[in-house]
Amino acid sequence: MLEPFRNEPLTDFRDDRNRSLFHAALDEERGRQGLTYPLLIGGRERMEGATADSVNPARYGDVIGRVVQADLRQAAEAVEAAHAAAAGWAREPFAVRARILYRAAALLRRRKHEFSALMVLEAGKPWGEADADTAEAIDFLDYYGREAERIGAPQPLIRLQGEDNELLYIPLGTGVVIPPWNFPLAIMAGMTAAALVCGNPVVFKPASPTAVIAARFVALLLEAGLPEQAIQFVPGPGSVIGDALVDHPLTRFISFTGSLETGLRIHERASRLAKGQRWMKRVVAELGGKDAIVVDKSADLEAAAEAIAASAFGFSGQKCSACSRAIIHAGVYDRVLEDVVRRASGLRVGDPAEYGTDMGPVIDKAALRKIADYVEIGSGEGKIVWGGGTDDSYGYFAQPTIIEGVDRKARVAQEEIFGPVLAFIRADDYGDALDIANDTAYGLAGSVFSGKRAHLEEARRSFHVGNLYLNRKCTGALVGVHPFGGFNLSGTDSKAGGSDYLLQFTQAKAISEKL
Repeated sequence: MLEPFRNEPLTDFRDDRNRSLFHAALDEERGRQGLTYPLLIGGRERMEGATADSVNPARYGDVIGRVVQADLRQAAEAVEAAHAAAAGWAREPFAVRARILYRAAALLRRRKHEFSALMVLEAGKPWGEADADTAEAIDFLDYYGREAERIGAPQPLIRLQGEDNELLYIPLGTGVVIPPWNFPLAIMAGMTAAALVCGNPVVFKPASPTAVIAARFVALLLEAGLPEQAIQFVPGPGSVIGDALVDHPLTRFISFTGSLETGLRIHERASRLAKGQRWMKRVVAELGGKDAIVVDKSADLEAAAEAIAASAFGFSGQKCSACSRAIIHAGVYDRVLEDVVRRASGLRVGDPAEYGTDMGPVIDKAALRKIADYVEIGSGEGKIVWGGGTDDSYGYFAQPTIIEGVDRKARVAQEEIFGPVLAFIRADDYGDALDIANDTAYGLAGSVFSGKRAHLEEARRSFHVGNLYLNRKCTGALVGVHPFGGFNLSGTDSKAGGSDYLLQFTQAKAISEKL
C-alpha cells in the first residue's frame, strides 16, 4: 500500500559523514565535466548540430557540459513526434504513469548528492540550497504521482435514477514545457512530471544555463520507465526555437516559468489560431515578483530581520519569491535596518562548492550587468548602506546590497531585479505599509511580521499575493504544504505543489448513459 505523502528531509551537513559524501559527489561531477549531451526526438538521440557550453558561474572557465542545440527544423520534428506519441501515452492508466514518477523519485533519492553537486557546479547554488532543490524535486514526483492516482479514480457525482454518470479527466495533448534556471531541478521536474503524469507527451526545452541538469533528469526519467517517445528533449535558445514551439498548430498547451516579458509573449502568441489548429492553447505561467516583507512596530524585530536577510539574499536573491522590498513601520525602521545590515555584512560570498559559503554567484554575465545597473539606479533613488559591488574576474559575483530611504514608486521598488538587491521603505503606519506592499504590478509572495492578531487578519484579507506568510520568511515553499503561484502579472496562479495543479494539464469529460 502506498504511504501518505511526506516531504523529503533535508541533509544535515553539520554531520561529518554527510560532508564527506558531498565532497565525494562534487569530485565525481568534476570528473564528468565536458561531456556532450544530445537532443532526444522521436526516441532517438541526435548529436548533429551546433553545441553550446554550459559553464560554472562561479568559475566561468570551467565547462560543465556541451549541449546540442535544436534548430527550427528539429523543433518542428519534436512537436510532430510528441503528437504521434500522444494516443499511446494517453491510453496508459493514471496509476501506471504515476508508478513511473514513484520510481523516478526513488532513483533521485538514491542519487541525491549527485544531482545536488551538479547543481552547485552548474547553477552556483550553495550546498544547502542545492540539497533543498533536489529534495523539492523528489517531493514533486511523489506528490504528483499521488495526485494523479486521485484524479484518475472515480469522481463523486450526484446520483440520478435511471442514468449511469461518470466524470473523467483526460489528457490535453502535446505540451511544451519551458522551465527556469533558478530551480533547475525542482521546478523543472515538477513542471515536466505534472504534464507527463496526466498523459500528455512533452516537448521539453530546458533553460540554457542549466541544460546539463535537465539532460540528466531526462535520462533518469527514462531509467524509471518513461517511454522515450513521451518526451522530446530540445535544448536551444528561446530566441531561436521558442516561438516555433509555441506557434506550432499541434501544440496544445505551454507550461512556462520565467520572466514577465517572455511570459507575456508566450501568452500573446498562444492566443493566435494557426492554420489547422483545432483548439485554444492553454498557458500555465509562473512569472516574476516584487515581493515584500512588512514589519509593524509590534513585531518580533529580531525574527523579522532574520527573515528579511534570508529571503533577500538566499541564492543571491535569484528566487521569484525573494524579498526585494522591506516595508518597515517608521517607529522601528532604524532598528530593523541596522539588524539586517549586520546580518548582510556577515554573509560569506564565494565559491558555492566550498562548504560554509552563504552566497554564490549569480547565473551569468547578463544577470550581473543587470544587477550592477540597478545598483547604480538605486544609488540615485536612495542611499546604499551595504554592498553594491560586483566582481567578474573569474565568476559572476554580486555583494548583498541594501538601499535605504527608497520611495514606494522608485524603480528599485517596482521592477524585478532578480539579484541580491533589497530596497528599504519607510511606512507611516500599518495601513500605509500594506498599501505600499500592494502597490506593484506583481502579486506573488509576501510576509507580514506583527504581534497583533488584528493586523495579521487584515493582511489575510487585503495583502493581495498568491502566497502570504505571517511571521515567517517569504521563501521556502514546500510541496503539498504551500501551493505556490501568484496574482496579477505574477502569472496564472497555477499553484504548483497543490491539489488542483494537475487539473491544468487535463480536460474533464462527462459521460452519461441511460439505463
